[in-house]
Amino acid sequence: MNKKLNILVTGCGGDIGQSIGKILLKSNLTNNLFGMDISDKNAAQFIYPNFYVGLPFSHSDYIKSLELFIEKHSIDIIIPIAEPELRFFSDKKMLYSIGKAKMIIASHLALEIGFDKFKTAEFLKNENLPFPETFLAQDLKKIESFPVILKSKTGSGSKDIYIINSMDEFIFYTRKNIENYVVQEFITDKDGEFTCGLFRSSKGEIRSQIFKRELTGGYSGYGEIVKNNSITSLLEKLAVKLDLVGSINIQLRISQNLPKIFEINPRFSSTVLFRHLFGFKDLIWSIEDALGYQLSENQYQETGRKFYKGFNEYIK
Repeated sequence: MNKKLNILVTGCGGDIGQSIGKILLKSNLTNNLFGMDISDKNAAQFIYPNFYVGLPFSHSDYIKSLELFIEKHSIDIIIPIAEPELRFFSDKKMLYSIGKAKMIIASHLALEIGFDKFKTAEFLKNENLPFPETFLAQDLKKIESFPVILKSKTGSGSKDIYIINSMDEFIFYTRKNIENYVVQEFITDKDGEFTCGLFRSSKGEIRSQIFKRELTGGYSGYGEIVKNNSITSLLEKLAVKLDLVGSINIQLRISQNLPKIFEINPRFSSTVLFRHLFGFKDLIWSIEDALGYQLSENQYQETGRKFYKGFNEYIK
């Protein structure tokens, strides 16, 4: 029987952190569950039995405070959630442990490529994988045809993403910080938009799940499980090319019957709880793999099953 674990989730206040808390609360792997965030003005305090306010990653004592917390509470596993924290750990090349706690985080190349939209496009191009044409905004003197997508080179989610229909709009949105933007080929969603969970173990076993989704306020508000051999094949190739170990999220659209990747998010995504409920337990597999446990079963995913994003209210 596997040892029960003391698990710490940092940056737990957002929707992903709350979803991960709900999964771990019911997991047989969990002994004591701790959550940490830089603010208590979120619902995570109602989900995590042991909730703490911690230092931001930019604080000079951030690592030291984490190490002390891990030692004090005998933490076995630490799972950072917030993208700024993940970038920090990637830059510091701290991908395996803090103190005696093993860290659950995607492998280095996935982080390096996924955190930069232009690097993502260049990587896909160099590996001969389909992608929308992408340019640094600062390199463009003229855009030949519209619409195009303008997005932050290092942003996440739907923040700082615009559909641009003219040079006047392009100039307006890039007027203050053009070097932080990329311009990307616009691919219509008439054939759907897809968000995909992609997991690869340290032994090279690849598992994936495909949701055809619709966005609601920047989140996946509705989706259904689909089977698409072209997408599955693309995901498997990507996992190998990235030398992936861990779990990431891939977003793509279909153009001329070809799936094109427009985002690689090197982290657990907002659909992590839905995936778990459908039997694709990439959070649990990531923990099992990091500890050398046998991976639990990848349960059958029935095509056509649907999810709907709802909200909970808490009163204190």
